[in-house]
Amino acid sequence: MRLRMASMGRLAVVALVATLVASTAGAAHARAYAADVVPGPGQVTLDVLSINGSGCPAGSATVTMLPDNTGFRVTYSSFVALSGGGSPATAFRKNCQLGVQVNVPQGFTFAIARADYLGRAALAAGATALERTNYYFQGNPGNNVADHPLAGPLSGVWHTTDVTDVTALVFEPCGVSSVLNINTELRVSAGSSGVLNWIAMSASDGSVDTIVSFQWEQC
Repeated sequence: MRLRMASMGRLAVVALVATLVASTAGAAHARAYAADVVPGPGQVTLDVLSINGSGCPAGSATVTMLPDNTGFRVTYSSFVALSGGGSPATAFRKNCQLGVQVNVPQGFTFAIARADYLGRAALAAGATALERTNYYFQGNPGNNVADHPLAGPLSGVWHTTDVTDVTALVFEPCGVSSVLNINTELRVSAGSSGVLNWIAMSASDGSVDTIVSFQWEQC
């Protein structure tokens, strides 16, 4: 996920005009993407090829396409990392890697534009946690890693969002059906707290744990 920054040069007037032109072009580009036609109902299917990792043992995670074809949701029931309070030494880090194939109709392609993660945590003062996700298409070396640190004291719901800049969107090649890999990791450190601390990818109120949103483009 990349953050774009703009600065003014020595010639203030010229720089300002250039900035306004670039800003207008960028806004138009964003609007063009936002206006793209999303494939209709039934035109997009999702094949879940793999769900592996210490945070998603067999049967504990599900992946389903959103009805409007704007992305997919992931729900977990056992994705939790523990540290301190007598927890196993290996429990501080858990991960779950998804391998999904998004089957799109001819004339369309997509990129991952946004991902929202929701969970709960209990972190005492001095404890820390991390939610990390790596996104990539199979065979594409351009990995896209996003980190979200958390720190105690914290007790309750946490929410993180990854948003890709329009100019940094990585689209699947037109006419190619590649495997999209998403590897999510949770880590927690008890630090100086000395008590049990945990972070989980789940919400007790029944809210969806993860939503991965697409940006569609016509080939």
